[in-house]
Parts: sequence; structure tokens; C-alpha cells
Amino acid sequence: MSLLRIALKDFVIVRELDLELASGFSVLTGETGAGKSILIDALQLALGGRADAGSVRAGQTRADVSAEFQLTPEATIWLTEQELNGDEPTVLVRRTVDVQGRSKGWINGNPVSAGQLKELATRLVDIHGQHAWQALTNPQAVRSLLDGYAGIDCTPLNGLWRDWKTAQQTLQLAQADHASLQLKKDQLEWKLTEWNRLHSHPGEWEQLQADHKRLANMHHLLDTAGVASQCLTDGDTNALSLVNHARQQLEARVALEPAFEPLLGLLEQSLLLQHEVARALHSYTSRTEADPQRLSELDQRLAQWMDAARKLACPPDQLHDTGLQLQAELATVEQASQLQRLEQQANECYKLFIQECKKISALRHKKRDYLATEITNKIQLLGMPGGRFEVVLQPLTEPQAHGLEAVEFHVAGHAGVEPRPIGKVASGGELSRVALAISVCTSQLKGCPTLIFDEVDSGVGGAVAHTVGQLMAELGQHRQVLAVTHLPQVAACAHHHYQVEKRSQNGEVLSQVTELDATQRVEELARMLGGAAVTDTSRAHAREMLQA
Repeated sequence: MSLLRIALKDFVIVRELDLELASGFSVLTGETGAGKSILIDALQLALGGRADAGSVRAGQTRADVSAEFQLTPEATIWLTEQELNGDEPTVLVRRTVDVQGRSKGWINGNPVSAGQLKELATRLVDIHGQHAWQALTNPQAVRSLLDGYAGIDCTPLNGLWRDWKTAQQTLQLAQADHASLQLKKDQLEWKLTEWNRLHSHPGEWEQLQADHKRLANMHHLLDTAGVASQCLTDGDTNALSLVNHARQQLEARVALEPAFEPLLGLLEQSLLLQHEVARALHSYTSRTEADPQRLSELDQRLAQWMDAARKLACPPDQLHDTGLQLQAELATVEQASQLQRLEQQANECYKLFIQECKKISALRHKKRDYLATEITNKIQLLGMPGGRFEVVLQPLTEPQAHGLEAVEFHVAGHAGVEPRPIGKVASGGELSRVALAISVCTSQLKGCPTLIFDEVDSGVGGAVAHTVGQLMAELGQHRQVLAVTHLPQVAACAHHHYQVEKRSQNGEVLSQVTELDATQRVEELARMLGGAAVTDTSRAHAREMLQA
């Protein structure tokens, strides 16, 4: 089982309710207007349904609904992914709504959105309302039912569809832009020809400028080196001789003044450094000379850079990077303009997509007859002798993400009538029975351990109603089933019976839910059989139904 308990406070006409639910097949019954569907409405609210200020009991500020479920493997995985799992083998969901219609939700005490509550709900509960047949006119819902029955996973197909559409769009854009792409390609190739002619390398522009400036000022540099050398060693009064004289003077008196000793050390270091500078200056002036030819070569190379920069419309110091960018742009344009390659890629994607479509179509055609036969058997049990159910696969003019065909459910209410789309069946009773049959046949495919039926038995009675109850009891052998019903034949088949009563207390109308024991159950079935006046005859009939 999954749904363990549900608690309500100030919800519609319920002041306070804390109800524990059992496994198997359980029914909720009560007089018209007693609020039999309140529990279902409350559960839908707790699981992310639409929040409405009308959910708050009159005179109160907030409605509060919580439900505790036994965890399923799918729910456990989802809670772990969302980092919402607790230490217990159960999960607690809670939702509040105030009089302004604002709602808040929690899972295991953690604040969550209504969307997260809905995601969790799909792994715990499957709710079938009295208008469940309306969902069977939705192409996606119908297709999902057949695919679930056939064990089809459309995830790979959806991925192949996206790949094909992306390849198609890329090809169409390339075809539309082919002329402009060719013009851009020509322009890029011309620019790259000019750039390649330069044969530039990183940092060359800066080095050229530095070398040119140095050679252009070579005479000044040699004069500067000569003057510096004369000041150090070559002049009549030079720095080297003066520092040497100072050293000699201090050396002569260092015995008298110990403070001169560290100064002597500094002067000796200074003399060594001056000798080193002097040698370097002599070497520079002896090996360096003006080089007019090299200067001319630099002038030419700089001119080439300036010319290329003008043609490519960029500063010279950005010329090398601009060339690399042009190469990247040209590669992109060439790739986009390769129509043949793009056509081949689109065709290959289409081929893979169609192959997967054909596999899925084969499975759908194979399993549709099995599903149709199973549902046909069920609707004939539900008071539609000679009725027939068909799963129709309509070929599409264009492939879609879900495959090559649309899926429709057709039904005939009795023999001699051609099956028609389920939405065009006139009888509301027939629609309810068909929806119930489909629910019974397909609910077993779903992972939800709890099935809830909200008056899906509307429009049936007699022996058919008893069959409905038997089908739900059969489901209850393997799943937790909760049904809201007004039929005593259905209620008699349940393993557990809950009565919804509306009472007046201190001028206020309130609803409450009670689990019935054997005696109380006889009384409730007798009321459902005979109306307001419960007689010995109706009680006897109720006992007979329970025994049966």
C-alpha cells in the first residue's frame, strides 16, 4: 500500500480529521451533499493541485492538509535526486492555503513548490475522476496508454527527432544564406591572402619598432657611449682616478680611524663596477656602428606592416591576432557553406529517425489488438453486450516526434454498430463504463501503488454495478484502491468501508469520516439500497450483498 493516513484541518466543511487508510479496496459513501469527494479534493491539493481560497472553512484563516505515503522505489529515487529524502520508509507531504488563495507546500518538512508536489504525486497516486473519459480524447494521453501497454520507450525516438530537426534547420539556413556566405568567403580569402603575404609572427611589430628606433639613433648612441667612457677613464680628470685617489687617502689613515674600513670596502666595490662599465662601453663603441642597410630593411618591413594593416582595417599592433581571427571565421563560413555535407548529415539523421519510427510502429500494431481485446472483454462485462473497443492507428502525412501514426480509441456500445471515436459516444453511462474498463486494464501498467476512483461508476447500476465492484476488488488484491461511490453493489465488494456524514454543530455544518464496522456497514448499505427509510428488508438485502 502507499497512502497510510490523511489529515485535514479547516478544509471546506471539515473542522479536523485524521484518518488512517488500509490496503486493499476501500470505499467512501454518504448521502448526497455529505462531501464524499472532500478527501479526494484534499489529497489533490496536498499533491500540488490548484489552490483556492474556497478550500478554507468559513470563518477560518487557513486550510491545512497533510498526507503520509509509504515510499515506492521510484519516489525514493526522486526524493534523493531532489535532496528531500528523510530517514523513514515513508514520505510526508503538506499543503496550506490561506483566505487570499496563497499556498505553501512541504515534503518531509522541506519547503517545496506545487510543481515538485505534482512530480512526486505521479510516483505515488493515480486518480481517475468521473470525467476520466475526457482524457481519452487527448492524442498524447491515448498514445501514452498504448505505448505503456506495449512497453515502448519513446525517449530515444524523441532524441533522434531533435537531431533530424536540428540538421534540417542548419541545412535550410545554409541554403538561404548561400549567396551571402559565398560573398563573405571571398572577402575573407582576399584578406587572408594579404595577411599571409606578410608572414607575421607574434611580437614582431613591437620588435621592429624597437630595432628601427635604435638604428635610427645610432650616431647619438655611439656619442653617448664615448662621452660616458671619457668621464669614467679617458679624461684628464676622470671618475676612476678620483675614486682611486679617495681610496688611497682613506687607506693611509684607516689605522687611525677604524670607521674608514667599511668605506674602503664600498670604494673598492665602486672601482670594480666602474671598471666593468668602462670595459662594456669600450666594447660597445668598438663593435657597434651605424648600419644603413639594416635600417633600410627595417623601413621596408615596417612599410609592409602598415600597408597590410591599412588593407585589413586594423591597427598594426593587432594585425597578427586579426589574421588568426580571419582564419577562424573562414573555417566557420566554409563549414556552413558545405551544402552537400549538410544535406548528407540531414539525410542520415532522417534515416535513423525513420528506422526507430518503424520499430515503434511495429510494436504498436502488434500490441493494439491485445489491448483492444482486453478492454472489449471488460466493457461487455460492464453491461455493454456486443460492445467493441478498437485501437486505431492513423498514418500521419508528416512524421512527428512520437512517430508515424496518431493513436485513437474507438468504441461501439453494442453489436451492429461501427466503432466511433470515444469522444463521439453519446451515452454518458457508456463513457463512464468504457473509461473504467480502460482504467482497470491500463492502471496495472503504472508504477503507482494507489488508485483512486472518484465516482467513475456514475450511470451504472444493478448487475453491472456489482461487476464494477468486483473489478475494483480484483485490483485491490494487488494495489491500494480507494473509490468514492453511491452504489451499494460497489460498496459491498470493498474490503474497507468509510462513511462521510454531514452534521450541524452549534449552527455550523461540518463533515466527518468514520470507518464502519460490520453492523454499521449493514446499516449504511441498507440506507443506500432503500433511501432515508431503513427497513428490515433492506437490512436483510444488505447482509446478503455482503455475504455474496
